[in-house]
Amino acid sequence: MRLFYVVLAILAGCALPFQGTINGRLGKSIDSPVYASFFSFLIGTIALLAYSMITQGPIKIQNVKQVPMYEWSGGIIGAFYVLVVILMLPRLGAALTFSLVVAGQMIISLLLDHTGILVATQHPINIWRALGLALVIGGVILVRKF
Repeated sequence: MRLFYVVLAILAGCALPFQGTINGRLGKSIDSPVYASFFSFLIGTIALLAYSMITQGPIKIQNVKQVPMYEWSGGIIGAFYVLVVILMLPRLGAALTFSLVVAGQMIISLLLDHTGILVATQHPINIWRALGLALVIGGVILVRKF
């Protein structure tokens, strides 16, 4: 089962450049990266609502009322991410944009794991994790240089 999750995570990573380039084209077509981000989220929201209603049934309002305020910020962070990718793809290209995204993800993920903030299990930074980050950063440098 763990292999399934690994493959699913890789597929999600594979989807991001497609999402970014498609949203970038949408931004050019409607001449607005901000509206392109909006429509991307709107279509995603409609799709998730339909899927949720089919598979989960109606939402339990009492559960929604108990959610801490900071947990609602994921949508804002997602909107920021989509907008930045739309803006950067034409300037940096897909490879550099997403290698920088991955590097940023690795840096923050290692810090979150190390401190135990927002994660289920704490994983301290060790030499191997630091080396993994260094290799990702090295990859960014190579993509940028060549």
